[in-house]
Amino acid sequence: MAAKVTIADVARHAGVSRQTVSNVLNSPEVVKEETRRRVLAAVEALGYRVSAAARQMRTGRSRLLAVRIETIQDGMNVFDRFLHGLTESAANAGYRVLLYTATDDENEIDTIDQLLGEFEPDGFVLTSTHHGDPRAAWLAERDLPFVSFGRPWGALEAGYPWVDVDGAAGTEAATRHLLDAGHRRIGFIGWEQGSGVGDDRRAGWSRTLSAEGLDADLALETDGSPAEGRAAALALVERGATALVCVSDAVALGAVQVTRAAVGFDDTPVAAAIGLTSVGQPLAEAAARCVEMLTGRLSGRPTESHALLSPTLVIRKDPRS
Repeated sequence: MAAKVTIADVARHAGVSRQTVSNVLNSPEVVKEETRRRVLAAVEALGYRVSAAARQMRTGRSRLLAVRIETIQDGMNVFDRFLHGLTESAANAGYRVLLYTATDDENEIDTIDQLLGEFEPDGFVLTSTHHGDPRAAWLAERDLPFVSFGRPWGALEAGYPWVDVDGAAGTEAATRHLLDAGHRRIGFIGWEQGSGVGDDRRAGWSRTLSAEGLDADLALETDGSPAEGRAAALALVERGATALVCVSDAVALGAVQVTRAAVGFDDTPVAAAIGLTSVGQPLAEAAARCVEMLTGRLSGRPTESHALLSPTLVIRKDPRS
């Protein structure tokens, strides 16, 4: 049987001290990037394996970040791209991602409470924030480290870190794109009012038209499905809309059955497949910023309190066609 590889073996192979190896494995944020890469290369070359249980006993940290898996709606869940970026960024920082499911806010709080007893994650990443969201308050009251992907809607003074994408800027770019193509009666198909994300996206469309002296009166709410997107598009075109800005690609999938002059949001693979112009979100960057903020708090390192990222309009079709 081959001799067990020790931390001293890794240190000799990398040409560093044992303490440096320990820092790379337990507190990578305190080690220079070049040194960290050299140590990790030695770990890989020698096949060194860290005992997670022993490390947790030694450091009092599990190196786990927990996040809920979002449900898929209409086969267009963009969360998988965020989750991939989160997992990759966490690994680069020496953490692993613990996934869990939940049916609603209260169920998620119960699940988090259970995870704390069973796995002791070091921190949490909240997603799908909304008005009156009780999850952040529950975590904050217990001084549990967390960051949210999504703004604290209705409580912008909340003192916890968050990362979000500027949805209003995205629909503003979409509306401007249609205006530049000559459209003046541009409708909006959104979600039901009260959704922080949905209302933010509607605001970008509305303020862009108002800035041009145009009426922002062609708007309808839907449940977010392609079927209701199609029905809303029919109604808005009947009322004189010549182009449509949609709150999501799922809604736009229904709208393009009525008019080709429609723009979606999320830039999903479906949008690319059907040639739909859509607003793309920088999900990998959002994930990386979430990890940076959360691990910064865990290590006591100063980080930014929030980040509002800019989306990009991905143009695929001539909106005049």
